[in-house]
Amino acid sequence: MWKEEDNKLKRSFTFGDFKEAFAFMTKVAAVVDEMDHHPFWTNTYNKVSIELNTHDAGNIVTEKDRKLATSIDQIFEQK
Repeated sequence: MWKEEDNKLKRSFTFGDFKEAFAFMTKVAAVVDEMDHHPFWTNTYNKVSIELNTHDAGNIVTEKDRKLATSIDQIFEQK
């Protein structure tokens, strides 16, 4: 579940192993590139943590972030 905190939408995703986590990141990267809306994210072994906000709007959460979060959730559900 996404959590809004510090003017960011935040969520962490856990996978079975590094390959699954990286495959997820690859799928998300395609959507991110298409939307031209790039998140701050980290990956440690089987965990991917993502933070979303819109820099052009003053580093706040906007509809663009919510749309990307929904797309990321859909990718996660397809795993």
